[in-house]
Amino acid sequence: MLRLIFCLLLTTSAYANDTTAHSFESFLADIRTQAISQGISTTTLDQVFYGLTPNPKVIKFDQSQAEFSQNFWRYLGSRVSPYRLKNGKKLLQEHQTTFQHNYQKYGVPPHIIVAFWGLETNYGSNTGNLNLVRSLATLSFDERRSAFFTTQLLALLKLIDDNKIPSDAQGSWAGAMGNVQFMPTNVAAYGVDADGNGEIGLWDNKADIFASAANFLQKIGWHRGERWGREVTIPLNFEYQLANLSTKKTVNEWQALGVRTATDEDLPDSTMKASLVLPMGYNGPAFLAYRNFHAILRWNRSILYALSVGHLSDRLAGTSALVAKPITEPSLSRDDIKFIQTSLNQLGFDAGEPDGISGPKTRGATRQYQRDNNLPIDGYVGYQLLQQLQAL
Repeated sequence: MLRLIFCLLLTTSAYANDTTAHSFESFLADIRTQAISQGISTTTLDQVFYGLTPNPKVIKFDQSQAEFSQNFWRYLGSRVSPYRLKNGKKLLQEHQTTFQHNYQKYGVPPHIIVAFWGLETNYGSNTGNLNLVRSLATLSFDERRSAFFTTQLLALLKLIDDNKIPSDAQGSWAGAMGNVQFMPTNVAAYGVDADGNGEIGLWDNKADIFASAANFLQKIGWHRGERWGREVTIPLNFEYQLANLSTKKTVNEWQALGVRTATDEDLPDSTMKASLVLPMGYNGPAFLAYRNFHAILRWNRSILYALSVGHLSDRLAGTSALVAKPITEPSLSRDDIKFIQTSLNQLGFDAGEPDGISGPKTRGATRQYQRDNNLPIDGYVGYQLLQQLQAL
């Protein structure tokens, strides 16, 4: 009997594997049809699809992202490290001619480009080692975000067919490639063949890498001659609900509200618009974020990422460390954030579907909860909020 059950299990498993393989073959056939309709050659498709199978590692990576949500100080400390500062300054000097050429053409300062380079791949030391076609085909085959990754897969196939990138190119599990981790659609839209050799060499061609990054930033809203933001101080009786990216005031208006530089001096006389960012709530550091900060956010929607790029770029340009003193606070797990979201929903504050990610809707619900409970309305989803909700 046990032998029969074992044989049935083997048969069922083999059938499942055969079904998956057959489904993937059908999926590739559909992608092939779409690709041919976009002018991609059958020669390229035969080459990249030969023997192609899904990569289970990619799905595993996708399903196990970011168990813990790092707070500002932990995030910043791991990214603006002594290593990145030392090597970033060295690379600024090493490639200064190329950087200055790009600055004249695109208006993006060298230290900004190097900061992105450092955060994305640690100056090219971690560009990813997974076959891009296989990774994107796997994610496109998966139903959760099929439309997005199908678009990326087709863009990748077009780049390969046009000989812009090699057919066996490697990158991250999510399909990002090269020193500055462009997705295929970004390579197609913003990649620059700076040396005119017919390829967009995002792996080892510094001219292409730096020009592509600068072109991308310029196209998504970087303004020449303007800084990204600055560290500031705020008064104790400040209206913390003003600290959000949707509230924009001139620097002079922030000055009138009591905002000062990090060293408690007057802000520059300026009508430039800015938002106030409190990445760890009212007890943490404060930043005025200008419109170039929003350009950084268009590269990566994470506020912590954008602040880290900004601060690393400042340090590379010669400024000192932040004036604000680090706060020791436990990181929140995704389950912790789900608990916060569920609790806020139960209390009548709409945090959306609990997903363990502290997005705008969760921060908005947090502000409503804080307002109704006479707490500082800073929208910070942190350890203190978790403790408050656990105590109810």
